[in-house]
Amino acid sequence: MPEGVRWWPRAAVPACDRGWHYGDGLFETLAVCQGRPRLWEWHWERLALGCDRLGLPLPDRPRLERRLEALCHGQARAVLKLVWTAGCGGRGYGRGRDLVPRLRLALHPWPERLERASGQGLRVCLCRHRLPLHPPLAGIKHLNRLDQVLARREWDDPDIDEGLLADHEDQLVEATAANLFVVRAGGLLTPRLDRAGVAGVMRRLVLERLAPALGIQAAEVRLPLADLASAEGLFLTSSLLGIRPVAGIRELPAWSPGQNALSVISRLQDLLHEVLEDA
Repeated sequence: MPEGVRWWPRAAVPACDRGWHYGDGLFETLAVCQGRPRLWEWHWERLALGCDRLGLPLPDRPRLERRLEALCHGQARAVLKLVWTAGCGGRGYGRGRDLVPRLRLALHPWPERLERASGQGLRVCLCRHRLPLHPPLAGIKHLNRLDQVLARREWDDPDIDEGLLADHEDQLVEATAANLFVVRAGGLLTPRLDRAGVAGVMRRLVLERLAPALGIQAAEVRLPLADLASAEGLFLTSSLLGIRPVAGIRELPAWSPGQNALSVISRLQDLLHEVLEDA
């Protein structure tokens, strides 16, 4: 097992697990701060949505929360990954009648790369790979991440922090491991995620709490890839990144964020810090 990672249970996942064979399952990646998983309630709600979509029963919540508390205890900052699979089954795609889902938890050290980029804007690239339109799986965090794997193979430049993804209609969707916001005329636009992509908990926090609290208009829309060149500002969100401005786009060397957009992003970051400190 990787050094510095705490697993529960410590036993290996059996080779018959459907998550291993078919990606038949879900996962959540949570930021752990001061011994507690951050925004846990919203992670649980997305897990519940995923279970409904995939036809999986929910984990036993009280038991799960006791295990989360034990794993996170004493951790100033860490990353917790929760994996919930359909468990073992016979050969073939049918699950059979005796479905026994399997829970796997892993506590990882906080990634150094996040600290490297913490004091500056992110540099991104535009991925050539296109996300397929698949409404039944849109929004949830299912285990099949091959589109993200293919997109991530497109760059090895250490100065590139993320890649932006569009669908086959050249509509922006997200980054490989984050959600995307565009700042326009003092308001926020973020891609609709009803056909592809993952609806992140930090994205939800911006839409439902931070932007309204600051009087900033925010909307979910279709965002053509071509609109990036005229964007006043961009930022990415995730449970680990928080809110991070985009400083540059590799394929658009003339683009840079405007000061008004950076001011909007800074206000969101300041309020995020306050909200998370009080959580």
